[in-house]
Amino acid sequence: MVNTNLIQKCKKIKIILTDVDGVLTDGGRYYSDKGEILKKFHVQDGMGVNILLRNGIKTIIVTKENSKITKKWAKDMNITKVISGSLKKENELSKICKKFKVTKNQVAYIGDDVNDLLLLKAVGFSATPNDASDMIKVHVDYVCLKDGGRGAFREISDMILKENSYIK
Repeated sequence: MVNTNLIQKCKKIKIILTDVDGVLTDGGRYYSDKGEILKKFHVQDGMGVNILLRNGIKTIIVTKENSKITKKWAKDMNITKVISGSLKKENELSKICKKFKVTKNQVAYIGDDVNDLLLLKAVGFSATPNDASDMIKVHVDYVCLKDGGRGAFREISDMILKENSYIK
């Protein structure tokens, strides 16, 4: 990372917010007649969540979906909080800042589509997977080299940890 503005933004991060479909997963949703049955998460993203947590940085999922699969994965990966059914994700930021005693500049968000845009614009550091909508890429601080569900979250977690001198 060469951009000194990005380095400064990463150094302030205390909480990472993330979308699920298209960020933690590849966006594919597998259905049967009983509804959603599968989501595929990347093991490196889960490890990223845990490395962040060991270094005092919490991860919160903010999603419009209400998925039992996501909640199970989140519990297994030690996600601090899951906010499901959020139709206006940007409205969650002030609540999160108040609850966790942080400013919006201490919050990062990784999202991939138009319903993420206002939250991406409101946080201190914003990122999107490489395969995100082009409409989003022009509005974020960083476009990942990796795709959603293929380590994009881990790429951001490593970047933040590196700039906070946790990982050299």
